[in-house]
Amino acid sequence: MPDATPAPADYFAFYGLPESFWPDAAALKRLYYAKSRETHPDFHATSSPENQAEMLRQATLNTDAYRTLADADQRMAYLLRHHGLLVEGQSEQLPPDFLMDVMDLNEQLMELEMDPNPAAVGPVAAEAQALADTLDAGIAPVLAGYEQLPADHRPAALRQVLTYYLKKRYLLRIQRQVATFAARS
Repeated sequence: MPDATPAPADYFAFYGLPESFWPDAAALKRLYYAKSRETHPDFHATSSPENQAEMLRQATLNTDAYRTLADADQRMAYLLRHHGLLVEGQSEQLPPDFLMDVMDLNEQLMELEMDPNPAAVGPVAAEAQALADTLDAGIAPVLAGYEQLPADHRPAALRQVLTYYLKKRYLLRIQRQVATFAARS
């Protein structure tokens, strides 16, 4: 028996845009508004119930697609999921040197938790930000060049992006904790 679950929507195809980590924001917004005018349920109030339902589905898809593609983090997660690389509950191996850096930051945070020291928050925040900046600088060329890559080179780029994405999640948690300590100071 075939799987009855519909395939996830291809948001880039929906807008007729090439798959990209950095799509043209102005073009995306124009396409969103154009689709909104085409599919808004108020414009189809006198059409058949089937057409009204389809327009409502299309309007919802338009909103979901725009919200996802307009936000860099959501767009990255979407592309990784779309290519089957980001799966809920799946654990990925991260490089040991990165895990050691994170462990060091976590130890510093535990020390701040046990012995609050406002003067120590700044250096921890700076260290976390430096690590994040290094990650961002390292992935920027991959993200910028993805759209131009031949199809057979994209899987390797996506694996690099997945590693970046997972590392960034770790760092965001640390940066939130640092911000919490800074707010207490």
